[in-house]
Amino acid sequence: MKGRVVLTRITENAIDPSALLAAVADHGHGAHLLFLGTVRDHADGRPVAGMGYEAYVDMAETTLAAIAEEAATRLEGGAVAVVHRIGELELGEVSVGIAIGSPHRAPVYDANRHVIEEIKKRLPVWKHEHYTNGDAAWVEGTPLRPEAARGERVAGEGGEA
Repeated sequence: MKGRVVLTRITENAIDPSALLAAVADHGHGAHLLFLGTVRDHADGRPVAGMGYEAYVDMAETTLAAIAEEAATRLEGGAVAVVHRIGELELGEVSVGIAIGSPHRAPVYDANRHVIEEIKKRLPVWKHEHYTNGDAAWVEGTPLRPEAARGERVAGEGGEA
């Protein structure tokens, strides 16, 4: 029996690790894994002061749901929850949270690795690093796909899209 996706979201709100774990909680699960990606103070040898994330929200939510569904097929009755943050983040803030629950530990690790690796490859979320010297640069990321030309929302600047 494959797992199920219980939560996927692109948000400008802070990610709550406890809520992610609660979303995948089940008395039948003997393994729970929480992965948090945070804004670190360096990148490629440069000191970082913060990070901005922008996304084509509609496309990003669709892609994130597909990635989570792929991960759920790797589980034996488990659950997947994934949230990615957009907007301006300070050092130490959580940019991505992944929670996986399953009856056994091996599928949990496999599903988590699938989610984070596919996010890095496919999710249309772009990073803008802010350096301590006042410079900023876009991090090479997902190229714009043709679907984006059909008018999906862009968010990350200002309010929730």
